[in-house]
Amino acid sequence: MAKPKITLATLCWNEALEQSFAACRQKGWLPARVAVEDKHHYVLFNADEPVVGKIPGKLLHAAKSNAELPKVGDWVAFSMVPNEDKAVIHQVLPRRTKLSRKVPGRETEEQVLVTNVDIAFIVQALDRSFNPGLIQRHLAMAVEGGVKPVVVLNKADLCDDILAKLAAVESIADQAPVIAVSARTGRAMDSLTQLVRPGQTVVFIGKSGVGKSSLINHIYGDDVLPTTEVRASDAKGRHTTSWRELIVLPNGGLVIDTPGMREFQMWLSEETGQEAFADVEALAVQCHFRSCSHTTEKRCAVLAAVTSGGLTQERYDSYLKLKRELKFLNQAAQHRELIVNQRQTKTAQRALDRRKFPADETPED
Repeated sequence: MAKPKITLATLCWNEALEQSFAACRQKGWLPARVAVEDKHHYVLFNADEPVVGKIPGKLLHAAKSNAELPKVGDWVAFSMVPNEDKAVIHQVLPRRTKLSRKVPGRETEEQVLVTNVDIAFIVQALDRSFNPGLIQRHLAMAVEGGVKPVVVLNKADLCDDILAKLAAVESIADQAPVIAVSARTGRAMDSLTQLVRPGQTVVFIGKSGVGKSSLINHIYGDDVLPTTEVRASDAKGRHTTSWRELIVLPNGGLVIDTPGMREFQMWLSEETGQEAFADVEALAVQCHFRSCSHTTEKRCAVLAAVTSGGLTQERYDSYLKLKRELKFLNQAAQHRELIVNQRQTKTAQRALDRRKFPADETPED
């Protein structure tokens, strides 16, 4: 199958972006979209041929965190290196949307997964790996980043209780569409394909082995991504996608494939956490104590709902886990802010001392 032609319009460049790019044009810079990220080197799609871009030291040191550096989906301003087929990235344009998580491990920093996407296909497999709690967390991530979520339940051909699992997901998905498909048999794939339209960027997220690459291959109409079988012993899959990649579809739509995430901890504001569990928060306002933790207190409306069956144990457990994560992230953010303020105070004091005591003067003890 012939590869589709890539243009700025295909990449979702529009008049608003062009107007905001005016100052960059005056500097002789050109716009491009990040298609692949590999440490501090990037594949950039632009109006001509794809080029490999790199970050100069100035931009690298100016970034307060890794989250501010270019990510797949970003629009950047670049210029070509004279007499070379390489580009230098000068600036990352403001992001319209993004999907973020906490970096894996003990560090409490934001990891931006993708940016400037319109729809996030949250993929789960209808096999032994089925995990409604993880769907809730991915839904919250999409809401936080301003991205429209769509839940895709793949491998419907392996499921004997599709209706029950559909009902379980629909009960937690709020207004997000839920689609049960099979990339292997083609079941309901038309419903998914119709959501991938020209002028929009979609991303597939989910654990390894849920069939993200197979779904993208079906939408593309060709095998553009490698796929592997999951292990029969534990229904776990291997990473067939090793990096995030922007793919241009024959119909002009854009798809971003992502590696399966072995670890997923959310990076959310408290407001988004409340939106993700609006039903539980509505019960919480009925608790007798304002500071109710919803764990051991008497006259707790949330615990009462769990006892009566109005709130499932699974959703209650997910809610408490989210509250713990938000508390931890808030404490970590306060600690980081304290450290930054201390460093800024020390830097300002050293600058003041240098003005008071020139290099050839020494303050008396």
